[in-house]
Amino acid sequence: MLSEDEIQEMLVDANNVSRRDSFRFSKKSNILNISFDEYLNFLNDIQQIFSPCKKARNITLTALNKL
Repeated sequence: MLSEDEIQEMLVDANNVSRRDSFRFSKKSNILNISFDEYLNFLNDIQQIFSPCKKARNITLTALNKL
C-alpha cells in the first residue's frame, strides 16, 4: 500500500504537463530507427553517468547458486 504522501506525490506528478509530455514523447520514439553510431554514443553517455564498479576483494561463493 502507498502512504498518503506517496499518493499525493503521484497525483501531483500525474498533473504535471511537462512530465506527461515526456512520457508521451518516449512512447513515440522508435529505437529500431537508431543508427549503430547513435547507439554507441548512448552507451558512452551511460558509462559517464555511472562510476566504475569496485572490484570485489572476496571470492564469490557459488555453491548455493540455483537456476
